[in-house]
Amino acid sequence: MNKFFCIVFVFTVLTSCSEFQKALKSEDIATKFKLGEELYNEGEFSKANRLFAQIVPNYRGKPQAEKLMFLYSNSFYKMKDYYVAGYQFERFTSSYPKSEKVEEAAFFGAKSYYMLSPRYSKDQKETKEAIEKLQEFINVFPDSEYVAESNKLIQELDFKLEKKAFEIAKQYNHISDYPASVRSFDNFIFEFPGSRLREEALFYRLDSAYKLAMNSVEYKSTIQDGLVYLKKNRLEEAKDFARSYKQSFSNSKFIDEVNEMAINIDEELKRYSTKS
Repeated sequence: MNKFFCIVFVFTVLTSCSEFQKALKSEDIATKFKLGEELYNEGEFSKANRLFAQIVPNYRGKPQAEKLMFLYSNSFYKMKDYYVAGYQFERFTSSYPKSEKVEEAAFFGAKSYYMLSPRYSKDQKETKEAIEKLQEFINVFPDSEYVAESNKLIQELDFKLEKKAFEIAKQYNHISDYPASVRSFDNFIFEFPGSRLREEALFYRLDSAYKLAMNSVEYKSTIQDGLVYLKKNRLEEAKDFARSYKQSFSNSKFIDEVNEMAINIDEELKRYSTKS
């Protein structure tokens, strides 16, 4: 019995392959369309795509073109060729704005850009583009069934941008470029006020400001202001950061380190009170 089923299976596969090869070589576009749609429905997207590609120009302007172009676009998505899928879905939505498939095409066109977004450590050009495409979809189809998923995808993409900015600022801290770290964390806190990384960002900003202050020279000479108490000013800034952090995150895992930094800062600042 098993041998019988194996023979039937092999025969079916060979027949299918033979039919596909004949359709590829055929001049009959209707045959290509019919078999392409059958293969598409069976999940044979690569084969269906090859047939569709041959007949797309022939159906331009015909009633069947709308259906063909949607299947053709979606076959690229199913094949994970997201660059081409995004392009083809956009062509579909612009060519058939009144199609019953336009909403679906617009969503999967935008999602194609999401699929192209790299991990956070890479350049985030595609991530920003994906956010724009998904937001554009939501604006055009605010009542769509895909809005919830679109918002979720945007949140994931936004977090990649947050993570990228956070890791850059943290790297400055690790290589002891404390001025750059403080500036980067300032920018991060301004750009992503509701970030889930806010607590860590504020800690590392404080850590950078603290180390910068403790290792600063006492004075800096400027043309406008003469001698400036460089170290004192930086200590006071670090003290403000520590106070703000303790008010916001009194139960933080970093709180012991923050308290120790605050004590050291106060000890250093006492020297200036004595001088005055």
